Amino acid sequence: MCGIVGLLVRDPALEGDLGQYFSTMLEEMTARGPDSAGLAIYDRGVDANATRYSLRTDNPNANWSAVKAEVEAATGTSAAVEINGHVAFLTTSAPAAEVHGALAASEEQVIVVGEGHAMSLIKDVGLPGEICDRYDVADVKGYMALGHTRMATESAVTIDGAHPFSPRPDLALVHNGSFSNHATIRRQLADAGIDCITQNDTEVCAQYIGWRMAEGDTLEDAMRHVLKEFDGFFTLVVSTQNAFSVVRDAFACKPMVVAETDQYVAVASEYHALAGLPGIENARVFEPQPEEIHTWTV
Repeated sequence: MCGIVGLLVRDPALEGDLGQYFSTMLEEMTARGPDSAGLAIYDRGVDANATRYSLRTDNPNANWSAVKAEVEAATGTSAAVEINGHVAFLTTSAPAAEVHGALAASEEQVIVVGEGHAMSLIKDVGLPGEICDRYDVADVKGYMALGHTRMATESAVTIDGAHPFSPRPDLALVHNGSFSNHATIRRQLADAGIDCITQNDTEVCAQYIGWRMAEGDTLEDAMRHVLKEFDGFFTLVVSTQNAFSVVRDAFACKPMVVAETDQYVAVASEYHALAGLPGIENARVFEPQPEEIHTWTV
């Protein structure tokens, strides 16, 4: 059992309050996922020719200024770094391959958890409320957020095993449920040259969707392939820079509630996570039906 929340803001006036509403939603899912939590925030703060890299390290005393200097020296391009606890967000217009090479060679043993033009990704071990406080989630601004609280069942409680998973720029996936044939699809991905880093079945699905989209699928096309190829019980929410998509398996035994107004679209595993949103009493509230794909665009 895990908890999923997501919020897409349609009214620009609400973008400044995104973190406030979203952190409350995530904390409401504590009972469904007390082991670890993560979130992907989408904002408009990065120039069109730049990429923001979401980084973490197990070293609480990491020298992020040194990491920035290493990237600049390796790429010949200036960079900016924003530090938030054990994570940092490095922004640069340097070619992605050069940036990844510099980060892989860093003495700080940096791990890239996500990258993109709009997305910042954080995940950590602990109660959702503690994580929100640790990273000042209530203060963030943006137009979309996706979050997950995890109760580990098939793999260890680690930061690497926490959701969201992000296999390609600005793509994030969270999952409630389990896939029974993830090992088979993991091997198929390996044959295609795509390696999964963790033993988490969710990462297999994220990598699969990333691969399908790299091959030319739209987000909805990739989700349809998941329904065709993956066995198990699951609810998925997937976000990109410009879209937000929900799907449940053929049995729809993993809960999902959607609330839609002119101001926002919000999703959660349980309704009480949505109860504090403005105008919720007038929202169109529904549960996605089995194998229905619902997608909203920014």
